[in-house]
Amino acid sequence: MKYKDYYKILGVERGAAEDDIKKAYRKLARKYHPDVSKEANAKERFQEVSEAYETLRDKEKRAAYDSLGSHRPGQDFRPPPDWFDRFGSGRSEDLRDVDLSDLFEQMGIFGRARGRRGFGRNVPIPGEDYETPVRITLEEAARGAERQLALDGHTLTARIPRGTTDGQRLRLRGKGGSGMNGGPAGDLYLQIVLEPHPLYRARGHDLEIEVPVTPWEAALGAQVEVPTLEGPVAMKVPGGSKGGQKMRLAGKGLQKPGGGAGDLYAVLDIAVPGTLTEQEKKLYEALREASRFDPRHRFDQ
Repeated sequence: MKYKDYYKILGVERGAAEDDIKKAYRKLARKYHPDVSKEANAKERFQEVSEAYETLRDKEKRAAYDSLGSHRPGQDFRPPPDWFDRFGSGRSEDLRDVDLSDLFEQMGIFGRARGRRGFGRNVPIPGEDYETPVRITLEEAARGAERQLALDGHTLTARIPRGTTDGQRLRLRGKGGSGMNGGPAGDLYLQIVLEPHPLYRARGHDLEIEVPVTPWEAALGAQVEVPTLEGPVAMKVPGGSKGGQKMRLAGKGLQKPGGGAGDLYAVLDIAVPGTLTEQEKKLYEALREASRFDPRHRFDQ
C-alpha cells in the first residue's frame, strides 16, 4: 500500500488544530476546484485535498490515520498488526493494490462508501474566512460603535458592542466569502485596535490615568478632581502619598458587555513647578532648612 501524507497535502503540521486544517482546506479547495481553477492539474489536486480533509476533519478518522505512523509520500507500508482490531473489521490479506482511502472505506470508518473517481467534485466548500483590523476610539469602545466595511464589492455595516477591548477578535458569522456547491459562507473577524488616548491607557476593561499633584498636596493630603469617561469625580489624596502610587476608582473604567465596568486607576505624579516666584523660592528654602526628611537615607546603610 502506498502512503499518502495528508498533512503535507494540506500544508499543515501533524499537530495542527482543527481550525488550521479547515482554513488550509478552504484555501486549497477554492484554488483547485475544477469549475473555477485554471491550474493544469486542478482535478487531481482537488481530489487529493478533499480526500485529505475528509480524513483529518474527523477525530476518529484522524486518530486512525495517525496510528498508521509517518512515512514518505508514495512509500510502501503496512498498518501495524493491531490497527484493524482497533479501528475496523474486514481485514484485507493483500494490501499491495489497495489505495489508502479504499482501506478506510473497507474498515467502515468513512461511513457510506464513495467512488474515488468522482470524489470531491460536489463536496460543499465553505466560504473563506476574512479578517480585518478595525480602529476605534476609547469613547467608542465605552458606548459601542458601527463601521461601514467594503468586502467583495458590497458594503457591510458592522456593529461593535460596548465594552470591546483592545486586541479583541469579534466574529460575524456568515459575513465572509461565499461558499461553493452549497457550502456555508465563511465568517468575518474584526480585529479591534484602540486608538491611543491623550489621557487614558487601557488594560482590558481597566483604565489608567496619570494625575499630577503638587508636593504639598502629596505631603499634606488633598481632594483633587479626576476626569473619567462619564465626567469628573472628586478623589481624596491621602497625606504622605508618593509618586507612582495608584488610587483605585471602582467602576470608572470601560463598560463590560455583560454589565458592570472595569476600574480606573489614578497614578500619582508629583509635579514640581518649573519656575518659582521670589516668594515661592523663599518658602522652599525655608522648608529645606526646617525639614529633617532625607529621601536617600538608605544610601548610607
